[in-house]
Amino acid sequence: MEQAWIHKAKTDSLFILLPTYLVLAIVICSHQWLEAFELKYSFFTWLLLIVFVDVAHVYATLFKTYFVKEEFQKRKQLYIVVPLVCFVISVALFIMGSQVFWSVLAYVAVFHFIRQQYGFMRLYARKEVKTTFNVFFDKLVIYTATVYPMLFWFLMPKRQFNWFMENEFFTYEHPRLLQFLCALYFVIMGTYMIRTLYLSFQQKFFNLPKHAIIIGTALSWYFGIVYYNNDLIFTLLNVVAHGIPYIALIYLNEIQKKSKEDLKQLALFKGVFYFVGVLLVIAFVEEYLWEILVWNDHFSVEHLNLSAWGFLIVPLLSVPQLTHYILDGIIWKSKKG
Repeated sequence: MEQAWIHKAKTDSLFILLPTYLVLAIVICSHQWLEAFELKYSFFTWLLLIVFVDVAHVYATLFKTYFVKEEFQKRKQLYIVVPLVCFVISVALFIMGSQVFWSVLAYVAVFHFIRQQYGFMRLYARKEVKTTFNVFFDKLVIYTATVYPMLFWFLMPKRQFNWFMENEFFTYEHPRLLQFLCALYFVIMGTYMIRTLYLSFQQKFFNLPKHAIIIGTALSWYFGIVYYNNDLIFTLLNVVAHGIPYIALIYLNEIQKKSKEDLKQLALFKGVFYFVGVLLVIAFVEEYLWEILVWNDHFSVEHLNLSAWGFLIVPLLSVPQLTHYILDGIIWKSKKG
């Protein structure tokens, strides 16, 4: 059986698998230094991680959908309706209260992050023999690796970080339930390790990228949410492990593999520098608008007060993010299986 690389062993390893482990190594070796760095250079960590990775990866979806003429024409109704529906729903949620809006957005974001890890796992398991139990067990492991840290967050709410804003999740401190879930977590993950070693020796094959995704997911979510209680560490492990592989997947599958005829008007962006450059510019513009119109943390415009229009501005600025969440659950269906 061959390794089920998405592109090639080298590119998959460098841009999809390695980022999680590299950031985790930096965190483990330098977590005390990172805490001091966050206090001193918060602007640069925000710019690099939030703007140039997290927000940028949202717009990578454009290179698989709206920027590809043939794809857009094929699913034109979907690509027009989804942003409009997202805007209408966002306005309705925001009218109910900003807390309601951000809470719903946070839960949807968590689901999206979990599903992406499941999707990568399925991509790398696509050449394996699919039995009912194998598929079930793979799902159990990847959901355990991601859902348990979130349940820990909900049941041990004294975290020094948020997904979007404070009090966005419903929390209930319950140490006994948490002890049970912790034990169950380690039983499932331990069973996964033993079963994987057994099958590898039996079949004389180890699915390297699939297990690298599973183990990397488990480590990044556990250390980012459970083990460490630091905003920068959470952001590093959360954003980098999610954003960089997604950007790489889009480029390797939707840009590099296509001819100029396939890309048509996108042929200009064939090179990786054009691709990344477009993402960074759009991401910065969006986040700059968030800053001057809503947050005023890193940038502000004097005498610009549009708080009365927040029920329209916030939902409108959220449309790209929500659209990305929804479309990402649709456009990969045929490839993830």
